[in-house]
Amino acid sequence: MTEIASYHAHIYYSPATRPIAEGLREQIAARFSVQLGRWHDRPVGPHATSMYQVAFAAELFPTLVPWLMMHRQGLTVLVHPNSGEPYNDHLHNALWLGAVLPITADQLPRAEAPSAIVPNTQGAAERL
Repeated sequence: MTEIASYHAHIYYSPATRPIAEGLREQIAARFSVQLGRWHDRPVGPHATSMYQVAFAAELFPTLVPWLMMHRQGLTVLVHPNSGEPYNDHLHNALWLGAVLPITADQLPRAEAPSAIVPNTQGAAERL
């Protein structure tokens, strides 16, 4: 099995649902020690919809992902591993919470070194 260095959760939103995405982001930051990415109010990279990224250590998967399942408030979330194979991670090894959205495959490299997760929140995973 390929080693999973970390995970990304992409939180998708529209102009109408951005306030919900903002609230979810605040809740994530308060509860989990993660790296919150920038807001992208237009498509970026392989993502065809506005989104922000939440990068998190593999150890958080069993607490963060179930929490997202129950608290995403109707938003679509893509969760994928970071194994060094972005193409496969996004297209074949991912899970979707909510609707499956298009991913632009030609924007994804076949291989790259996973980047380190540097949490920029002070949350604690044990607070569910």
